[in-house]
Amino acid sequence: MNRYPWWKYLIIAVALLIGTVYTLPNFFGEAPAVQLSSGKATVKLSTDDVARVETVLKEAGLQADFTELDGTSVRARFKDTDTQIKARDAIARAYNPDAADPRYIVALNLVSRSPHWLRSLHAQPMYLGLDLRGGVHFLMQVDMKAALTQKAESLSGDIRTLLRDKDIRHSGIRRDDKSVSVRFRDAAARTAARPLLTESLPDLAWVDGADESGDVTLVGTLKPTSERAIQEQALKQNITTLHNRINELGVAEPVIQQQGLDRIVVQLPGVQDTAKAKDIIGRTATLEVRMVDESTEAQAALAGGMVPFGSERYLERGGVPVIVKRQVVLTGDNLTDAQTGFDENQEAAVHLTLDARGARIFKDVTRENVGKRMAIILFEKGKGEVVTAPVIRGEIGGGRVQISGRMSTEEAADTALLLRAGSLAAPMEIIEERTVGPSLGAENITQGFNSLVYGFAAVGLFMMAYYLLFGVFSTIALSVNLLLLVAVLSMLQATLTLPGIAAIALTLGMAIDSNVLINERVREELRSGISPQSAIHAGYEHAWSTILDSNVTTLIAGLSLLAFGSGPVRGFAVVHCLGILTSMFSAVFFSRGLVNLWYGRQKKLKSVSIGQIWKPQA
Repeated sequence: MNRYPWWKYLIIAVALLIGTVYTLPNFFGEAPAVQLSSGKATVKLSTDDVARVETVLKEAGLQADFTELDGTSVRARFKDTDTQIKARDAIARAYNPDAADPRYIVALNLVSRSPHWLRSLHAQPMYLGLDLRGGVHFLMQVDMKAALTQKAESLSGDIRTLLRDKDIRHSGIRRDDKSVSVRFRDAAARTAARPLLTESLPDLAWVDGADESGDVTLVGTLKPTSERAIQEQALKQNITTLHNRINELGVAEPVIQQQGLDRIVVQLPGVQDTAKAKDIIGRTATLEVRMVDESTEAQAALAGGMVPFGSERYLERGGVPVIVKRQVVLTGDNLTDAQTGFDENQEAAVHLTLDARGARIFKDVTRENVGKRMAIILFEKGKGEVVTAPVIRGEIGGGRVQISGRMSTEEAADTALLLRAGSLAAPMEIIEERTVGPSLGAENITQGFNSLVYGFAAVGLFMMAYYLLFGVFSTIALSVNLLLLVAVLSMLQATLTLPGIAAIALTLGMAIDSNVLINERVREELRSGISPQSAIHAGYEHAWSTILDSNVTTLIAGLSLLAFGSGPVRGFAVVHCLGILTSMFSAVFFSRGLVNLWYGRQKKLKSVSIGQIWKPQA
């Protein structure tokens, strides 16, 4: 009656083994490390840099616990902070010989002390939030007025192009804040321009007017709906760009989220080098398209001669110099989208979409320069690098441009990402900066850990005193619940914060509540006079429906918090929902396995150790 088949015990054993393996990394703590990342959008790190870092450290007389390529950065772990600082200086000297033009970011960081065999199983500790690990908090203000001004400036160029293509004469276009005024010499020209501008530029609301010189005007003002859309798009693009930049720091689980209508919160847990963090966040990237100078003087400059007047020297990704003309053909302001794809030869390519002004300029330039090279240059901190310099095969119209040739799929995706989100849609400034020290984070961890330990001990002692052996089973099941919850959070690489610790404490209380229901139900069956084996079976069977109902209703509340909450509330909800699932496994399935293992094989069981059973008097 109360025996589990072998496969159920196998499930329990596998769950315990997996839970133990993936919980272990959380007990090893963190060690100081040095993080080497790309300092420019066109610089990439590979496995070759791992060997180079090891060589640099060896020449400096330093020994790293290990060096590895983690995503797009190289990390080296050390035993103490003194070695960490020396290693940072050595790597910085090797990778950034010119301090005025750093190509790489060398920053202090923290990594797990987990042994290699755990890392090979992809067993990683939970990420810790800013309140537990320490780090930096930035509140950034987005200049929405500048975003609207940039949009109005772009629309001015589109208006000029549209009127010229339709041969409608005007006396000038003036931008005033977020509105655009077009002057005409007579009402007939204005009448001809109105339907064209209304249809082609739906973001603007047009009204008739007149200026002080007597010329008639059309004044286009951004519609309220268009303003909101522009501001929302600017905020989203800035958040995307910040994600791209912060990924270069290798920060585990950064928090980048919108606050209000024009602010962005950035939290970087575990970042020790705040100066480097501010440097990354404050980076600006701009795009320019220029023609390559292929004159005889330019060829001589490539061989080491003087750069011709009106041209400049830049480097391609592979370090190959290119002489380009100073005259700018297009800028990133004319680019509306960039996506990866394939060309006619099924090779990786980047497909660009230009606005009306950019399409017209690009069509004219490509028609006049067939067979020549055009360079796409990305500027960061005033330093430019050539992303690609393709040969123009023919006139390109329609505002759609294709970049291809000797690019892998990954390089095409990187190039599209850089062109699409390489610059901020609107300027930002840091209006609030707060640093949480590692010591404060360690204190929070200690206090949270102590609260869990003391709460767990109090619950366990009460259960064992009140329910005796069944209380021991309940306490072991509660331990398994905590083990599985930490393992699942570690496998999901969730971020643990103080609200998350509070959710764990709540989960333990709810998990023990299920065992209380089971134990009391078994007592009730014994009180009615049935045999102990039947009482155990009936107690678990009858308590299951009550446990399921209570957990499902609580899970619905947790999912609501997860769907509609944000920040700390969302972190609480994640741990809460996972804790409900693990508690149902441990409180019912696992605890019954223990009871069956202890009592199930006793055919003539006369009593069970479940505390005092009060029977009503006859």
